[in-house]
Amino acid sequence: MSQSKIVLFYVFVPLPDPEAVRLWQLTLAESLGLRGRVVVASHGINATVGGEIRAVKRYVRRTREYPPFARADVKWSDGGAYDFPRLSVRVRPEIVTFGRPDIVVDQDGVVGGGHRLDPDGLHALVDSRGDDVVFLDGRNEIESRIGRFRGAITPPARVTTDLAAMVDAGEFDHLRERTVVTYCTGGVRCEVLSALLVQRGFTDVHQLDGGIARYGERFGDRGLWEGSMYVFDRRMRTRFSDDAAVIAMCETCGTPTDHVVDLPDDDPRDLAVLCPTCAGQR
Repeated sequence: MSQSKIVLFYVFVPLPDPEAVRLWQLTLAESLGLRGRVVVASHGINATVGGEIRAVKRYVRRTREYPPFARADVKWSDGGAYDFPRLSVRVRPEIVTFGRPDIVVDQDGVVGGGHRLDPDGLHALVDSRGDDVVFLDGRNEIESRIGRFRGAITPPARVTTDLAAMVDAGEFDHLRERTVVTYCTGGVRCEVLSALLVQRGFTDVHQLDGGIARYGERFGDRGLWEGSMYVFDRRMRTRFSDDAAVIAMCETCGTPTDHVVDLPDDDPRDLAVLCPTCAGQR
């Protein structure tokens, strides 16, 4: 039986013809039998695709041959095409929807963002500054419920645009004198969030380069992370080890669980944390 993999990556870079990039990515992914989601905008690409491992490697190699995407930081995880319902390749105003399509990018990424930290750099920062460091989760509330950095501020965001509105409303202004580290799944959302904080007047902003995914590759469950990582495919969540803590509780019965359920269309909520027993009774 052939092995399958899922890859996640993004690149903030100016693209003069997003539609041409979309057609190329669609043709490439289809030819390799991949499924997943690729979003292209004038300021870059954001992709999560899966398939047979040799096909995925070929996709990554060919994508990196395009000079603007040569520096793509690709994260690999277990899974495959079967974790996605279809292949979707679209042009949108943003590669991650903050409601800020006018964000400025150059060849190095988002202009005016926070200082990038790799996982070891993050630990060095925490060791040197201690309690002055505050983690700010750049994801939605449902994601942070099943996994987060220890002691992190987890905004009650239902969608990503809520985060931008909270920054604009000054809801994080009490952190201006602190050392703020933004983080998200793969790094794309915290790039934008850190730039919004800097624009707001924050002076000591950092972002976890490569996101939770890269941190989990380095430290697993032996560091500052606790719980499971939410992912945007049929897996719904992934764990970094068999020792991952279960920090969420079933919304119905209160049983500890990291099981996230995609709710029916007639439910006003999109997702819920439900144990397998309660999920099966819906």
